[in-house]
Amino acid sequence: MKIQFLGQSGFAINTSNTNKKDLQILIDPFLTGNSLTNLKAEDFSPDYIVLTHAHGDHYGDTEAIAKTSGAKVISNFEIVNYVATKGIEGHPMNPGGAWTFDFGKLKFVQAIHTSSFPDGTYGGVAMGVILEIEGKRIYHAGDTAYFSDMEYFGRQGLDLALLPIGDNFTMGIDDAVEAAALLKATSVVPIHYNTFGYIEQDPQLFKAAIEKQTESHCVILEPDEILTL
Repeated sequence: MKIQFLGQSGFAINTSNTNKKDLQILIDPFLTGNSLTNLKAEDFSPDYIVLTHAHGDHYGDTEAIAKTSGAKVISNFEIVNYVATKGIEGHPMNPGGAWTFDFGKLKFVQAIHTSSFPDGTYGGVAMGVILEIEGKRIYHAGDTAYFSDMEYFGRQGLDLALLPIGDNFTMGIDDAVEAAALLKATSVVPIHYNTFGYIEQDPQLFKAAIEKQTESHCVILEPDEILTL
């Protein structure tokens, strides 16, 4: 499985289904207006788009990509209802619920954050997501504050945790390190930082703290860089 960082909180996961057909899953595909990436909406033709919440730096290019690719949007009930008005197919879920898709199992979990579309429409609750793909467990925290229930998410073992460090709107470095200590993931990747002024952070400080205070390995991905898991 190959996981490409799109900058901010966006990722492209390339995997295959049970019939060995290649599949692509996008998470929070914010490309247009994202100064950290050279990638464009037309560079992707995913099978699924997973949305943690409706803010513009996560919803991003969802409509353009879904309309050209036919991708199914997986998100909360309100977001799926919203994209349906745009002619986009979706699979509605909510925190605590899990579903097995042809790429693997997906479970949404809580996140402490707000959620609304760029036009002001209510976007349901914000969520994190746990993916089980190719025998690996990946936790994308979405936009969130620290909360102690993260210990439960890691109890079954996590191969990768994607954690916001930008502060101001989400956890900062200190709280993200505490989150990593609860999650006990094999590897941790910092996300949601340096895209704009409010969330400027030095990921090297996060990496140093992770590797001093936890047993996890920190991987700093440059936008557009690919991690093989």
